[in-house]
Amino acid sequence: MSASKKKKVTKAEKLKMLQEEEERRLKEEEEARLKYEKEEMERFETERIEKEKWQQLEAKDLERRKEELEELHLLEACYPEAEKLKRENRLLSRWNHYIQCDGSPDPLVPQEMNTFISLWKEETNETFEEVIEKSKLVLNLIEKLKLILLETPPYDLQDKKVKQYQGSIQELQELLHFKFNVATELLLRQASTLADLDSGNMEKIIQHENITLYLWANLKKNPRYRSIRFSETKIGFEIPRILATCDIALRLLHTHYDHVTPLCPVPRPLKVEQHTSTIIESVKDQDKDIAEESISKEDQEESKQPESGSIVVHEEEVKVEEEGDAKVQMSAVAESETIKSEVEMKLLSETVSAGKHWRTDGISHVIYNSEDKLVTFNLETFGPVTLIQDAHINMPYQSWELRPLAVNKVLLTVTTVFTELQIQIKENLCMLASVKLKNKEHESILKGRWMPPIPFIIALKEVGLNIFPTGHSHFYVLINNKAPLVELKAYRQMALLSSAFAFSWSKWNISCGSSKVVFQVKEHLNQELDTEYPDWALLMFSGDRAQTLKISEYSETFSEALKEETEFHSTLYHMVKDFASGDAIEKIRSSNCQFVDCVCQMLLSTRLLSYS
Repeated sequence: MSASKKKKVTKAEKLKMLQEEEERRLKEEEEARLKYEKEEMERFETERIEKEKWQQLEAKDLERRKEELEELHLLEACYPEAEKLKRENRLLSRWNHYIQCDGSPDPLVPQEMNTFISLWKEETNETFEEVIEKSKLVLNLIEKLKLILLETPPYDLQDKKVKQYQGSIQELQELLHFKFNVATELLLRQASTLADLDSGNMEKIIQHENITLYLWANLKKNPRYRSIRFSETKIGFEIPRILATCDIALRLLHTHYDHVTPLCPVPRPLKVEQHTSTIIESVKDQDKDIAEESISKEDQEESKQPESGSIVVHEEEVKVEEEGDAKVQMSAVAESETIKSEVEMKLLSETVSAGKHWRTDGISHVIYNSEDKLVTFNLETFGPVTLIQDAHINMPYQSWELRPLAVNKVLLTVTTVFTELQIQIKENLCMLASVKLKNKEHESILKGRWMPPIPFIIALKEVGLNIFPTGHSHFYVLINNKAPLVELKAYRQMALLSSAFAFSWSKWNISCGSSKVVFQVKEHLNQELDTEYPDWALLMFSGDRAQTLKISEYSETFSEALKEETEFHSTLYHMVKDFASGDAIEKIRSSNCQFVDCVCQMLLSTRLLSYS
């Protein structure tokens, strides 16, 4: 045989090799089984220890729950105290009105309102200027009644009173509009004496802080005068030849207030432990905010509006003596106070007067010149026109932060897709501190003006800076819906801590379910603008239990695991108390009740935890 030939493996050797292989496999399986059993035992032991620790923490939390809730109740006494002060201020306001003896009616007394309305109805032959002067008082009464409906707690406001106040508002609105119509007719009777020297046609402009009138009458019927622009304004229109030879008059009535939007129901509040906190609804609680006029006082005073801003052209009302089917071209100055890049032109049809709907047909060739802030469009028929902004363009929010600034003063920052709003809250007042559009500072007529919460919210909505969801907003916005009671408790307790602690948005709030909320918190006793995440703690709150999470804002996955060496607490106050300084606790306990209530109102109104 050749030496290179392999040695033949015998049957006995093959059997031995198989036995050895089987022994190795069994040994490896046994080692793996023992390792698995050891790991399982260690896991079970870890889980047992964790469960036991968890149960101990739960037991400890339950043991001190009553004590913690009692202490929270003492801190939350600031809310009924704030309500008491509001009630006293309302009574004081009525007393001040009584002692003024200026002849104006008390809007809360139906007899006085009925007398005022009846006497004004009897007045005839009032000039437009006289009606404008009277409108100051009428609009003031309407504003007072609207604020009463919004600011008065439901337990102080009976349904009978609600109907009474709403009825007074409607009567005043209708009577005011009727008076302007009658005064316009009186002006037209003097058309020949008001004729323009160049065209021979009547042209009259009356400007006021609440209303602007542009009135034109076709006295000469010259077909060459088809394009009309009111002197020293950008307001004008163009009529077809067929109307240029007719006996017609045309009125552009720009009201600087809303006389179109129907009254909305008075919102009902959420209640916790017999303390009332209201999620504020807007005065104009509709899916779209309707701005009321195409030229406002601010349009004429402010010219530094960014081209990136959207236009809000308020209602234009056009009245004619003889109407035709011909097209009318109109132009108007646009107010660029909002941030939406596209707006929709809407024509108010006859059915809107009955509270039905807007129509888009009948309007064509809509052009917006952003440089001149000029809107031009064609109308097939005369009637009220408005530009409507999507009420939810600023929702949902991208992020938010609530940061202390000084004693009883905080800064609320809300960042949306288009804007960054900074709102200062001081005692019982709010102020728009900053508006940024695409990271550029934007001037606003509201900046620097301190107002109570509800008038402040109304003012922001009226200029298109709407960050205040209503009861139906969830139908139009994809939100991170939270249980109302959990949200309410969180806002009330955050407001209590806001004088010493900063709060911020967390990406994990969307991962914890609807029955819990997650946000960042940090003690903040100075004004440093420190926003680095590592210094923030993550808190999860269910309304009944608060805990500090082990994860950070930068973690890859969400976990409800408790942070080492921390415990459960029944309130946010006692949770932060575990790591708070003595100065922070003292600041919390000495906070002004009206300040805390005001912060709570803004948190409830913006609903940051559901709409971020």
